[in-house]
Amino acid sequence: MELEFKGACREVGRSAVLVDERLMMDYGISPGENLQYPVNGARPEAVLVSHAHIDHSGAVPNLMDLDPDVFMTPPTFDLAHMLAKDTLKIAEKGDEIAAYDSIELTKFAHQTRQIDAGIEFNTHGYNARFIAAGHIPGAAAIHLSDRENKTLFYTGDINTNDTRLVSGAAEFPESDILITESTYFGEEHPPRKEVEQQFIDSVRDTLDIGGNVIIPAFAIGRTQEVLMLLDSYGISPYIDGMGVQAYKIMSKHPEYIRNPTHLKRAFNNAVMVNSHKRNRIKLESSVIVTTAGMLNGGPALYYINKLHKDPKSKIILTGYQVEGTNGRMALDTGVIENNGIIQHLRPKVEIYDLSAHSGDRELKEMVKKFCDHGTEHVFAIHGDNCTKFAAWVQEETGVNSYAPHLGERFSV
Repeated sequence: MELEFKGACREVGRSAVLVDERLMMDYGISPGENLQYPVNGARPEAVLVSHAHIDHSGAVPNLMDLDPDVFMTPPTFDLAHMLAKDTLKIAEKGDEIAAYDSIELTKFAHQTRQIDAGIEFNTHGYNARFIAAGHIPGAAAIHLSDRENKTLFYTGDINTNDTRLVSGAAEFPESDILITESTYFGEEHPPRKEVEQQFIDSVRDTLDIGGNVIIPAFAIGRTQEVLMLLDSYGISPYIDGMGVQAYKIMSKHPEYIRNPTHLKRAFNNAVMVNSHKRNRIKLESSVIVTTAGMLNGGPALYYINKLHKDPKSKIILTGYQVEGTNGRMALDTGVIENNGIIQHLRPKVEIYDLSAHSGDRELKEMVKKFCDHGTEHVFAIHGDNCTKFAAWVQEETGVNSYAPHLGERFSV
């Protein structure tokens, strides 16, 4: 197989791997102040999307002039389409030149075939299968086999542990080639129960002194996870932003949810807020779960603008904060840019590890399992420590391992 790595090389974001110049696995963008896209162009005949987050799906509509066949699980399609429409809407409002237009977005919907996880399908000379990857509803690793029976497993974003929202990945078929994310290589996640208890204690401490808690959360996955956690402890928050729409989509696919009954209860017990009623919320000992997870836009900035001078309030982050985002600035400096205005945050800023990615131990266990079953080449992508991960794999297993540079090609 010929592999070309067009993104997520020694970085987190814009995942895109081209196979034999014919088949693209993911085609995303990098969030941050300046959006980044996969490099060097491509003319794939088919695109397989692992999951809906924009760093994996966000640039797929840009390929529609090529008429590729597009494949993803049903929840991934619904969620990715929702994000794509929102991205286009934001670009048009800001008088920006979008990466695609409404015609291409319509074509994206038309070109996509929805394939459930576990079902084998054929595309342009490859046998393919989506395999449940944990992470978020609909997320799937991709298993490929070519005409010479060379096999490849691409993890996308993967989590082998159960979360409140989804079950962890458990199936790892034998593969000649492994392309794995490495987001948390070298970093262990603390025990989930301990983190959740610390999170809840922090929320309650703030409410007890009359402060408000703003929880910026990714619309897909993290918002739903946080609401289920709060509900488990009897805390009823406000919920604002696209996380509500994402929940309604997930509700259409209960087979991809670990406990759909609890998810429904958590949202029924929350107070949903739309953009026309934000100013009616009494910010008095309230919890607000709202987008965006990295504080780059979204209703979160509205609430921070209301509360940025209040030392009794708190901003609780729950996910990875990419360099250059408001979330990273808030953590590192206590300052954000809010609609062109620099704001010094008097609320305390905290972060809790509610990650939906495998940690160091789980990544190593997964890679060892592949290598013990005949994997011959391992590629470490989507992380800040890809080089160290590849070196660890080589030393630990003796298998050929690589940390590709952006745009690098391999024949394996």
